[in-house]
Amino acid sequence: MPPEVTPVEKENLHPRNLHRERYNFKQLYKSSPSLKAFVLLNQHGDESIDFTNPEAVKALNNALLKHFYGIEGWNIPAGYLCPPIPGRADYIHYLADLLAETNNGVVPKGSQVKILDIGTGANCVYPLIGASVYDWQFVGSEVDLIALASAKNIVALNKQLKDKIEIRRQTSKTNIFNSIIKPGELFDASICNPPFHSSALEAKSATDTKWKKLGINPKQNNALNFGGQKTELWYPGGEAAFITRMIEESALIPQSCKWFTTLVSKKETLPLVYRILKKINALDVKTISMSQGQKVSRIVAWTFLA
Repeated sequence: MPPEVTPVEKENLHPRNLHRERYNFKQLYKSSPSLKAFVLLNQHGDESIDFTNPEAVKALNNALLKHFYGIEGWNIPAGYLCPPIPGRADYIHYLADLLAETNNGVVPKGSQVKILDIGTGANCVYPLIGASVYDWQFVGSEVDLIALASAKNIVALNKQLKDKIEIRRQTSKTNIFNSIIKPGELFDASICNPPFHSSALEAKSATDTKWKKLGINPKQNNALNFGGQKTELWYPGGEAAFITRMIEESALIPQSCKWFTTLVSKKETLPLVYRILKKINALDVKTISMSQGQKVSRIVAWTFLA
């Protein structure tokens, strides 16, 4: 009889992503016993959680971060963005591949690699994963004071990350790189998951649509299963306006980052992004496709360095 094979249900994730296999809840219980209270059997008789329950999603994230990355005491304030860990890990791994292209094909590891996370959020997930897997140094910027305090607290709870992750306050609501990057400071790359929507109304409408697809009346459930505050969910003009601002600011500090990168969720945003990058004379532009389940997104990376 052939050996039992654990089915891979996320083949579209990066090959080095630790979350390609279905969740092993028995292992996750050992790392985080509190998760067990949220686990139930789905229609196929498999263990799962109710992904419409924000507390269940938070408990799952806490267990994943502890089991796979050794993160202790991860938590976020009520209502703040609780991101899907597998998708966030994908960005980090594809960024590692990008950095390998100028490192003789070898993924660079260690504290000599320095990454800037624009809008790190209350969850601080990108720095947590990148520092844990690749031992990179991170600077995370954040404009929201509650999110800032949350990210700093998570780092403080994990002594092994104390010298790897620095959280800085962005004092301007309009600046992205300005006042965060110090004079003479150099980064190997910047990363960003920009606000998706253009207004609070658009964000609410998208949330209502998501609930309807799940068969839930949005009037009876105003919570977002993954949460999100104003600065996390929307920006005047949406992701197109935010990325435009980011690109224009990057042109003012071309030597500060080897690679500037950002997620682009809407494919309709890409033509605008490419036009602006051409206008500011970016020397190289790369687009990296990613997909998690039915969601398709991409990373756009640009550099001013030969």
